[in-house]
Amino acid sequence: MPDGQEGEAGSLEARVRKLEDLLAIHELFIAYGRYLDAGDVASYAKLYAEDGELMLGPMGRAKGRHEIEAMMSRTLSGGTGQSYHLITGPMVALDGDSATAEVMWTGLRRGADEEPVLSMTGRHRDELVRTSEGWKFQRRRGYVDIPKSLK
Repeated sequence: MPDGQEGEAGSLEARVRKLEDLLAIHELFIAYGRYLDAGDVASYAKLYAEDGELMLGPMGRAKGRHEIEAMMSRTLSGGTGQSYHLITGPMVALDGDSATAEVMWTGLRRGADEEPVLSMTGRHRDELVRTSEGWKFQRRRGYVDIPKSLK
């Protein structure tokens, strides 16, 4: 390579990897909402690292995929198809094979005459990790901002 181009190629590779990582993490956020709304708790639990942790205030706390799947089965019992989540505003800070993130969510439900009604909004604060399966949630903390705060 001509002088100076090795640094540019390395920089390009690093920039491409960063974009690929950010896209994979954004897809993880979207899959979270999709599986949650569909009631697919098995796929939902696989979004977490093997020893991943989920903390959802009064809904509970679970560690490991098996516990996460069980907690979400209890939480969603009878409620599948009743609410829909919009996942927005992801802010991600990459640090090699780990990352931190905050993402907003908005919950909608069916109202009278089937019109959408805003039920609540909140955010997740995440610790993410790159695994052999791709990016996963290591720790996810959920907060409800409206109608109330669970700080």
